[in-house]
Amino acid sequence: MNIHAVLFDLDGTLLDSLDDIAEAANAMLVSFGCPPHPIDAYRYFVGNGAAVLIQRTLPADKRDDSDLVSACLREFENRYRLGWSVHSELYEGVPEMLQALKERGIPVAILSNKPQEFVDQCVTHYLAEFSFERVWGLDGVRPRKPDPLSALEIANRLGIEPSEWLFLGDTSIDMETACRASMLPVGASWGFREIQELRNAGAEVVIDRPIELISVLES
Repeated sequence: MNIHAVLFDLDGTLLDSLDDIAEAANAMLVSFGCPPHPIDAYRYFVGNGAAVLIQRTLPADKRDDSDLVSACLREFENRYRLGWSVHSELYEGVPEMLQALKERGIPVAILSNKPQEFVDQCVTHYLAEFSFERVWGLDGVRPRKPDPLSALEIANRLGIEPSEWLFLGDTSIDMETACRASMLPVGASWGFREIQELRNAGAEVVIDRPIELISVLES
């Protein structure tokens, strides 16, 4: 294995943000007269970007109403702006993992389906002591994962072959992105989805603690 760089997903991989996302979405739903969902349900709603999140939370007979979805998305984003840091926190062991990568001189980057605005806020707030070569979320131009284009562009800009990257994520979306970009797909078992989903989507390795990533790099 010849890994020279690491690409991270954000939510569910570095940052446990589920409660804040769920609370903002549930408040949005209630404001539009729709029933809220249990927080755990959001483990399966998130992952494909905010617009898809909103569609998944709405009652089935309302998901095709594009005007409603757009209005709900705006309301969700407004609510999330007010509460994105209430409960969210880095997963245990993430700082130690990032510090170990820093000490080894391993370049790191972030690729998320979260809107760029919120990616920037979260990284600045929770990860300011670490340096990332790229921090990319959805900006209205870049395609969503699992399209591999953004992952490949990050690799190209850093001048590191895709095959020399490890992609750590917690959903099938991340594993599919890694596979399509010819990066090493590594699953984070502590995230939002089950281990079997990660393996079914192509994870070559699944780790149970962030620091185990260093062992994967050195194997």
